[in-house]
Amino acid sequence: MVKVLSVGGSIVAPDKPDTEFLANFSKLVREWLAAADDRKLILVVGGGGPARSYQNAYKAVASADADQADWIGIMATRLNAQLLKAIFSDLCKNDVVYNPSEVSSFDGKILVAAGWKPGFSTDTDAVFLAERFGAKTVVNLSNIEKVYTDDPKKNPDAKPVDAMSWADFRKMVGDDWVPGKNCPFDPIASRRAQELGLQVICAGGKNIANIQNILEDKPFVGTIIG
Repeated sequence: MVKVLSVGGSIVAPDKPDTEFLANFSKLVREWLAAADDRKLILVVGGGGPARSYQNAYKAVASADADQADWIGIMATRLNAQLLKAIFSDLCKNDVVYNPSEVSSFDGKILVAAGWKPGFSTDTDAVFLAERFGAKTVVNLSNIEKVYTDDPKKNPDAKPVDAMSWADFRKMVGDDWVPGKNCPFDPIASRRAQELGLQVICAGGKNIANIQNILEDKPFVGTIIG
């Protein structure tokens, strides 16, 4: 049984690596994997604060090109992914995955993946890997506990939702990807997930007990899209 977690870079490294979260997350993952021999995890990690910081520096100095900004973000995801690979080195035998279209199996209990190429975020990489390994759900961990009907920072009437269709979600996030775009699940990943009939669970990444509930198919706080 393979489960796919898209771990937001804002959780791993909001500005610098969050060692308290990483220690708690490592403990949770190890305990969950040890509970059954057939359990495996794919961890796809985003760029977080370092990605935004370097992208903003680029935009402040030069006339920004979307592909170049994406590559900066991709490199930040690869640094975060290498950190997770090191933390789980005893369970993660393969190199960090940069191209999800080229992997179909892995040794050990964990596979770690990072950004691939310009045009989308690591959410899309997570969807590609879910497709390749037959996972029906992608768990998207970020700094929000639920998806809202609108941006709550801009619209005080925005309300959290427990479940929504892909059609409704895609109306909200649109169809275009912009490097550094801040949305619950990126538009390119959303389109592909809808085509595949994938379910996505969006939940807060810092709530370790809630992540455990999701992994164990117990009641949880979050939003189901699908």
